[in-house]
Amino acid sequence: MATPIGNLGDITLRALEVLRGCDTILCEDTRVTRKLLDAYDLRTKTLSYHDHSDDTKRGRILDLLKEGKSLALVSDAGMPLISDPGYKLVQACLDAGIAVTSLPGANAPLAALQLSGLPSDRFCFLGFLPVKAGARKHMLQDWAEVEATLIFFETAPRLLASLKTMQEVFGGRTLAVVREITKLFEEVRRGSAAELLVYYEAEGKPRGEIVLLVGPPEKAGVKKLGDKEIEKRLRRLLERMKTKEAAYIIAEEAGITRKEAYDLAVRLTKE
Repeated sequence: MATPIGNLGDITLRALEVLRGCDTILCEDTRVTRKLLDAYDLRTKTLSYHDHSDDTKRGRILDLLKEGKSLALVSDAGMPLISDPGYKLVQACLDAGIAVTSLPGANAPLAALQLSGLPSDRFCFLGFLPVKAGARKHMLQDWAEVEATLIFFETAPRLLASLKTMQEVFGGRTLAVVREITKLFEEVRRGSAAELLVYYEAEGKPRGEIVLLVGPPEKAGVKKLGDKEIEKRLRRLLERMKTKEAAYIIAEEAGITRKEAYDLAVRLTKE
């Protein structure tokens, strides 16, 4: 079942009913789940189940289910199995003929998609990006031409490295960094990879959980930006960076040459 991704008020009434009435709650981290249970005065027994749980542990869980016990599986936040533990256990239950159902609720990738302002008619959730630069670039290249918004999880320490790779692969496509969803400091920052790099290199790496989204590629024959929009964005860039840097970013975003962008930037700085 889904648990809150930040705000504890996002637990559903049905989830509370099940958590209160089941025999045991399987938790990714019992200490994290206990905070949720304490908030709603729930005293149900908990048992750890995580990525490192082995076949022996799953066997014990299946035995409990075969004895007629009712178990609820939760992750630390959001939906189990969505880049969280649970797949092997669900598979084992189904193989054993044990009924499994889902209690929907809070979900970080979908919430981030709603907040991003990027196209939501087609999207792909791809989990965490590879840690190594070569593997990360190869993966992004494999998905670069898919006509859908791409959704990734990323950590704050690796954000700048991932943005640099995305700049290489995606050029001026629009990205969104969405963090601290449903929490006090919820934030959405949009722009090209180059623009976001300039911001985070100046302001420092953001804190909290991050969902990183990439807009779909531009369709062939469609102009990326109109003249007024180019000028508007370039003025905004010139407020916080040098002329050459601003021109480089707007050239990628707008699909114009760097010389055209630089000449426009020089003109705007003289006005």
